[in-house]
Amino acid sequence: MNTANLQLEGLLLALSSLVSLLRQKGIASEEEICAVLKQAEAAALGDPARPGGVSAANVEAVLFPIRYLKAAAVNPLQDAVQPFSQVATHVGQTKRIPQPAG
Repeated sequence: MNTANLQLEGLLLALSSLVSLLRQKGIASEEEICAVLKQAEAAALGDPARPGGVSAANVEAVLFPIRYLKAAAVNPLQDAVQPFSQVATHVGQTKRIPQPAG
């Protein structure tokens, strides 16, 4: 496996732990976290500097970390961080490849 992929896995686990802490402490609700991540997803999809010929798979790669954190934010076991493979599998099963405008 590519080392960068392993680093991304560790980073996402760390960030999902922080998201969980924000929820536990009442600093941010699940709805607030999901709303801000939805804004991040929209910003990624609407980036005018992104070349038009970027493949759907590459767009999905950009969106994966955002969708991962959204999935982690709705974890029913707020005090436990889910294993990376479990959340990643869920994200992969629910991905929506954006269709080109036109």
